[in-house]
Amino acid sequence: MNKVYPSAKAALEGIVPDGSLLAVGGFGLCGIPELLIDALRDTGAKNLTVISNNAGTDGFGLGKLLVTRQISKMISSYVGENKEFERQYLAGELELEFTPQGTLAEKLRAGGAGIPAFFTRTGVGTLVAEGKETREFDGRTYVMERSLVPDVSLVKAEVADTSGNLRFRLTARNFNPAAATAGRICVVEVGSVVKVGELAPDDIHLPGIYVHRIVHNANTNKYIEKRTVSVPQGA
Repeated sequence: MNKVYPSAKAALEGIVPDGSLLAVGGFGLCGIPELLIDALRDTGAKNLTVISNNAGTDGFGLGKLLVTRQISKMISSYVGENKEFERQYLAGELELEFTPQGTLAEKLRAGGAGIPAFFTRTGVGTLVAEGKETREFDGRTYVMERSLVPDVSLVKAEVADTSGNLRFRLTARNFNPAAATAGRICVVEVGSVVKVGELAPDDIHLPGIYVHRIVHNANTNKYIEKRTVSVPQGA
């Protein structure tokens, strides 16, 4: 079965209505599906809830959807390096469900595995646990976290075959596999597409059963954040 679509626009057609819950892979700017993010912006879909480790930076990644005011809520573990995110959040224009990074990864993994909830010690006694069920196991308190099952997942991989078997590149593997397995519909942006059988079985990081649509991005970028430090006085 050939799952390759001719464009990112075609791959998103009819699957992202207003109010959708989406998961977007990547870590910082590493492994973000930039072509699909641009296509999502161009759909004009509004009131989106987006699950992602972070919200990109100003002008890059999900930061583009903040500028167009298409995101109404972020479920994230890191929200720095984005002034527009900060402005909207402090102004009460953007809702944030702040989630510890490991918990966020497990919420997606569990969602993809069909596990509706799990208990973790992370966040006990903090704002993260407010309003959530807690329970004791072996004398220790745990908080219950609900899994995440997004309507659509947008991820990025290095290579796909036409059936959707994926290979990721180094640290771009990050949140992408978990996001892919969790989504009811998974759309993948890849740097190259090969025929079925060209990927060795041991080179496949994610089987094609989780992938529904593929988009080839021949001009994929490898973004990375730059560390900034203050200049010492008198230097």
